[in-house]
Amino acid sequence: MDSSTSQQRSLFTPATRRYVLGILVVVYTFNFIDRQILSILLGPIKQELDISDTALGALTGFAFALFYATLGIPIARLADRGNRRNLIAVALTVWSAMTALSGLVQNFWQLLAARIGVGVGEAGCSPPAHSMIADYYPANQRATALGIYALGIPFGILFGFLAGGWMNEFFGWRAAFFLVGVPGLLLALVFRFTVKEPPRGMAEGRTLSSEQPGVMETFAYLWKKHSFRHMAIGGGLTAFVGYGLTTWAPSFLERSHHMSSGEIGTWLGLILGIPGGIGIALGGYLADRFGARDTRWFLWIVSVALLVGVPFSIGFYLAPTPTVALLFLMLPVALGNFYQATTFSQTQGLVELHMRSVAAAVLLFILNIIGLGLGPQAVGALSDLLMDRFGTESLRYSLLFFSLFNIWAAWHYYLAGKTLRDELITTG
Repeated sequence: MDSSTSQQRSLFTPATRRYVLGILVVVYTFNFIDRQILSILLGPIKQELDISDTALGALTGFAFALFYATLGIPIARLADRGNRRNLIAVALTVWSAMTALSGLVQNFWQLLAARIGVGVGEAGCSPPAHSMIADYYPANQRATALGIYALGIPFGILFGFLAGGWMNEFFGWRAAFFLVGVPGLLLALVFRFTVKEPPRGMAEGRTLSSEQPGVMETFAYLWKKHSFRHMAIGGGLTAFVGYGLTTWAPSFLERSHHMSSGEIGTWLGLILGIPGGIGIALGGYLADRFGARDTRWFLWIVSVALLVGVPFSIGFYLAPTPTVALLFLMLPVALGNFYQATTFSQTQGLVELHMRSVAAAVLLFILNIIGLGLGPQAVGALSDLLMDRFGTESLRYSLLFFSLFNIWAAWHYYLAGKTLRDELITTG
């Protein structure tokens, strides 16, 4: 490591690293508040705008995911050669403004356009954030750091469900969109003027050794690695189940257990927020701990967690009362989040420095097209198909069927772990 690199690293103290990671968690929390608040508001939106479950699935799934995942790749390429902090600040401004505008829509097509706008903005968040974290934290701390960053998911769901559920009851669904969108505009200013852009390779003492490769070159580079292929497919299937649950669980509890939006927002927010957050952080910690002894366990820990959670997911959907159902939900929510931190961490370790943002975007593209794009859409479509046979219980059986996809995902994580050791990059 040369003297200039040493001097650069000395500028970033532990306090600075903690601050940057902390504010990135807050940004990611807003990302998921603005993304997930629609789920708790599906009921009143369906009633006012007269929309089918299939159309609602498009709003929460494919229409958002198509732009979110696709635009994430060119934005990530820009992040790999530009200022990642500035990109995140601009992205936060865009998605917050579009969330606020969602409260002004008058029909399905206007809401669809607003949600596409949210997707466009949110595309600029995670790829540059993952790349920044990889430069702030060395490989043996990266899964833990990315696990902490990913706490924005359960925190965002927690606040999104709580705020959305009760704001809907007191003020209506339109006000809920406005009240969660506006604070993000202020956060964007704070982020832009208080965060430092880290030198690339800082955490490992690595330096840039080549020109930035193209998107397809990065994709081909990753796809040649067996561990990435299986990890990406396994992560996509896990996200498929997870996004289907978070999108449709409020409607399931309303239809099958006759809970109010305030009750649903409170209980789902707490369960998806607290056990979900514990699962993300614990998954990252256990992956770092066991993976340090045997590299395969960076990913095998996910296989075990997914398989253990399946029987409890079945219990959630078949429980006779809402209390029993919510008790069953806690464990699969926690275990279903084990994949988050280590999947993104190992992807960062599989590529060269100039590929990191694009690599994260490629992974996010796969996760979000399979998970966010197809998950809510498939659950809604199957629910409509089962309506004639099961009536209002059709959503229960649609969710139950797709929850079994976690068994398939566990198999892919097992296969990914077998080849990970030979494919990780240890030098720059």
